[in-house]
Amino acid sequence: MNQNKAVFDDIYTQSDPRSYFSVLGALDYMIPDVAEPVIRQLLDARARHYGHSNTVLDIGCSYGINAAIHRFPVNFANLRQRYARREIMELDDDEMIRLDRNFYASWPDIGLGQFIGVDISETAIRYANAVGLHANGIAVDLENEKLSARNAAIVKPANVLLSTGAIGYVTDRTYQQLLDAVETTPWIISFVLRMFPYDDFVDAFDERGMVTEKLAGSTFVQRRFRDEQEFERSLHTLRCRGIDTSGFEADGLFQAELFVTRPKSDAEAMPLTDIVTVTSGRFSNFGARYVEVGQRNDIRVAIGA
Repeated sequence: MNQNKAVFDDIYTQSDPRSYFSVLGALDYMIPDVAEPVIRQLLDARARHYGHSNTVLDIGCSYGINAAIHRFPVNFANLRQRYARREIMELDDDEMIRLDRNFYASWPDIGLGQFIGVDISETAIRYANAVGLHANGIAVDLENEKLSARNAAIVKPANVLLSTGAIGYVTDRTYQQLLDAVETTPWIISFVLRMFPYDDFVDAFDERGMVTEKLAGSTFVQRRFRDEQEFERSLHTLRCRGIDTSGFEADGLFQAELFVTRPKSDAEAMPLTDIVTVTSGRFSNFGARYVEVGQRNDIRVAIGA
């Protein structure tokens, strides 16, 4: 479980995502944007293979940002700019939710499926449902609670399980409960920071007869490190796991890898490399960030531009 990343609990308990975009946007948070083309390719492949639409269960969904970016022609960067406007910042909570509901309703829905949210934050789930990003959602901590019959019925239609940042905060215990609840063997799309092991998840999926593929040769930028402490702790964890950080986290950016789990027959019919073409975000413009300079034992931390 996560003991290295900075904690941003406060931004997930607000009635709307203004603080979320302000805080994470300041750290060049971009995993929803760099993940979206891959998610779209996978959802398209699954829909064509099965001949019916997708129902995506977004684990750790917060305010439904993955759904927003997938379903509408918006991205994290322009949503951040919208919420940073003085006129928006001055709105009360109810007016903000009303405005967001109208905002999303004004766009064409270009998504390849509907979304159901799972998060521990009741306010975030309530927002995503209220503004129409999710068809439904549940607020529950499946690491410490059992999935109720009511919540199991809500997640039952899901045929895709998605995480762009939950791994490291949840274990396979959460996934086991969700997999027991869904009515069909789903595709599982996981973007996992390199410092978090994924082996227990793979083993759990394997016991269910599912096959997990890792997209080789590609990483996906999540965000900059918040401070020197987060930077150094994360690099230490990665090196303890035997992972070379040169050109990746050592350049000041959290890096995620893509794992896709499917029924064996699906993986054999459609290898992951035949589906996914990657744009990782590694060459985007970033603000000042912590980087590592020096060689061998002479390591320094500097602020890079």
